[in-house]
Amino acid sequence: MASQSSPTAAPSSADVLRQRYSDRLPASLDDLTGPTQGHVELPLHVAWSGLRTYDLRRPRQCMSYYRTVLAEGQRDDLTALLDGGLLVSQWPVLRTLVSRHLREVWEAAFPTLAGATSAAA
Repeated sequence: MASQSSPTAAPSSADVLRQRYSDRLPASLDDLTGPTQGHVELPLHVAWSGLRTYDLRRPRQCMSYYRTVLAEGQRDDLTALLDGGLLVSQWPVLRTLVSRHLREVWEAAFPTLAGATSAAA
């Protein structure tokens, strides 16, 4: 008698997004060695719509810059465009501006971020 295999369920959109963000993670927050001040222009593949040049000395622009890079950047973009210390310091607010899936992936991979959130609360 031939056995029938049950069709495997397609991954949920949440699972796809989590995997997408997980695949882009740096090995360590120390790998994030991007700029911490001044004007920065994002490449088109990261900022394909809207603002591309940000002044990191302006808190709202800096937050928007980080949000864009986290959501759209590839691993090389993350390491070149983000700074680990600045990410940790901004995380308590930044985590409220990014998607739940992105937030969960980053906090699971880097407990320092979840700790920064607890300390700020």
